[in-house]
Amino acid sequence: MTDETGEPKTAAATGNPYIDEVLRQLGAYARLMRLDRPIGIWLLLWPTLWGLWIAANGHPQSGVFAVFVVGVIVMRSAGCVFNDFADRKLDPQVERTRNRPLAAGVVSPVEALVICGVLLLIAFSLALTLNTLTLQYAVGGAVLTLVYPFAKRFFAAPQFILGAAFGWAIPMAFAAETGAVPQLAWLMWLAVVIWAVIYDTMYAMADREDDLKAGIKSTAILFGELDVYVIGILQIIFVFALQLIGEQAELGGWYSLALMTVVIMLARQFYSIRSRNPEKCFKAFLDNRYVGAAVFAGIVLHYSLI
Repeated sequence: MTDETGEPKTAAATGNPYIDEVLRQLGAYARLMRLDRPIGIWLLLWPTLWGLWIAANGHPQSGVFAVFVVGVIVMRSAGCVFNDFADRKLDPQVERTRNRPLAAGVVSPVEALVICGVLLLIAFSLALTLNTLTLQYAVGGAVLTLVYPFAKRFFAAPQFILGAAFGWAIPMAFAAETGAVPQLAWLMWLAVVIWAVIYDTMYAMADREDDLKAGIKSTAILFGELDVYVIGILQIIFVFALQLIGEQAELGGWYSLALMTVVIMLARQFYSIRSRNPEKCFKAFLDNRYVGAAVFAGIVLHYSLI
């Protein structure tokens, strides 16, 4: 766990040195998996639920639902661990990440790889309970997860790869529920890619100066002084994509009401990041969990009340 400044909290002493050390190390592993910061789980979970509900016409199979929810937590954790392993020499150079367990030397690189391997095995075991097509897509998702951390070194816009990974659960959801991946699934995936570029650019704006010093690439650096305006354009495209999704899935008034709420949320984010203040940019990034929730609420209400 961490306190409000991001510094690691010290576990309460039990009086038993062995137990205290075990608890301390387990806490470090939890922070390595970013379990103390669930924003990534929400940003991955919401698109997954969009896909499951639309693919199943509002009634996803309980077993498939459970596998995907647990899979989201496991794969997000694995992605965080592998990301920190890849960035273990870069994170100490960035103020916000210097206290991560690997960067601080609390967890060793070997431990991180073992944890990542165990998490990937769990995810693979979950995928084995689904049909062959879904399993094939799961392999593609794992590749995207492992490629992303290195993209920040060579690709000027790694946020697109992050978005591809975060949206990959949508074609998987359609494959699991219907045995096929229709055009609608890819439209939804594209919408998530755009959305991820929006919110992760906000995230990167908060770290821009440190990233420049460390040589980390991001869309915040690529867009330069046009960053706010590009985000505004992408927000418009994102809303347009959500509208197309609603039309193709034949979603009704509740979904339209949800989109109106999303527009208000995105407008507030745009207004907030105009100053490029790091704290406001980071808060705007965090607020995207509510955007995903609003879209899901519109989808659920449509299928529940028709």
